[in-house]
This record gives sequence, structure tokens and C-alpha cells, in this order.
Amino acid sequence: MPLSYHYLENLAEEIDEIPEDSIISRTLSSEHGVKTILFGFAPGQELSEHTASVPALLYFLEGEAQLELGEDQLSAQPGTWVQMAPKLPHSIHAETRVVMLLVMLEK
Repeated sequence: MPLSYHYLENLAEEIDEIPEDSIISRTLSSEHGVKTILFGFAPGQELSEHTASVPALLYFLEGEAQLELGEDQLSAQPGTWVQMAPKLPHSIHAETRVVMLLVMLEK
């Protein structure tokens, strides 16, 4: 019988070492219309402005980052949660080591 759940005790610990000047990602799950990806950013790294074709959620587990959501400039720290509509221009700049969970709600 297939597994009907995924359990990780501590998401932040799923990203061990982040190489200097790098962004790493790990797909945790991609099923039932939901894709979850865990990102690790080295300090100073960024995802330049882009959009997603589906609704998305960001949850910051560790570190500090600057976000651009549409025209708004915002700060993120552990506990920050963002819900984004499809096609919203956004970018992320890590000021420190950042661990972030991305949840994409596929159509």
C-alpha cells in the first residue's frame, strides 16, 4: 500500500551545508497537485525577479532575506509566510543563510 503521508521532524535540518555562493534545492514531494521544494541560500544569493504560473506559498524557516512582491519591498525572517497569486513578479535576496519552503499548488 502506498504511503499516505510524509513526515519530517525538522525541515530546517533537511538542508545541511550550503556551498558558498550557491542556492540549493530539494524536492520533498510532488503529488496530489502539490509540489514542495526546500531551498537553501548562501548569504548574498538571490533568485532574480520571476513569476510562477500557479499559486505558491513561501515559508521561511531560517535566516533573513529581502523580498520583492510585485511593487512591495518586504523583509523575511524565521516564521515569515507569504501566499502569492499566479503570475505575481517576485524575487528573494538572502542577507544571511536562508532556508525556505516553497509550496506550489498545481492546477
